[in-house]
Amino acid sequence: MILKIKNVSKNFGNLAALTDVSFSVEKNEIFGIVGPNGAGKSTLFNVVAGYYPPTSGEVIYQDKNITGKKAHQVCRAGLARTFQTPKTFPTLTVYENINIGATFGGNKNDRADEIIKWLKLEEVAHAPAQNLELYTTKLVMLGAALATGGRLLMLDEPMAGLTMSEINNFLDLVNEVNESWGITIIIIEHLLDILIGMTNRLLVLDNGKTIYLGSSDAVSQDQRVVDIYLGSKKRRTKNA
Repeated sequence: MILKIKNVSKNFGNLAALTDVSFSVEKNEIFGIVGPNGAGKSTLFNVVAGYYPPTSGEVIYQDKNITGKKAHQVCRAGLARTFQTPKTFPTLTVYENINIGATFGGNKNDRADEIIKWLKLEEVAHAPAQNLELYTTKLVMLGAALATGGRLLMLDEPMAGLTMSEINNFLDLVNEVNESWGITIIIIEHLLDILIGMTNRLLVLDNGKTIYLGSSDAVSQDQRVVDIYLGSKKRRTKNA
């Protein structure tokens, strides 16, 4: 296992954003995390990546306890992430944004040119990031994460706001990163069907709690998941 999350909880005052969440991710796996808005998905990412310390529990990466480490320390340990809302340095060029990923991750190998070519961003390599449309901005953020040299990549709703054609292109990139680059991937998505198709295992969160952890193929047979995504009779009546 490359990552182990042990009984992680995160409270913000009296609000329990995560409650006793546990799961493991195998090396070279694509592991999915799904759930409705407010389920705690991004909070979980922020705890794992060092943006929030957990209230309780442990984060173990490659057999090392990184619980409570700062974000730059987690990144330099080999764990990189992207954000739900694309984040770049808008006045810097595409090349500079990607190269900053290498600096932040402590990667001495300058792979910016290689990554830009792989992402087919040569035409905008020296353009300011603030002038890019959404899909290209997400490619730059992906490139910066890969430039860190990490072995585990966490993608936070990378396909939000994209067209179906762009989603398919992005999925091809994710699969290549996993298969050809040998990088383990954890991906958050609202699109359950897409995650079922690209992962072997899924974690489903609701109100900060685990309601399903297991085979992607079997998730649609779990009644709790069906209730959340299709709406149980009780929920439909309450919201009517």
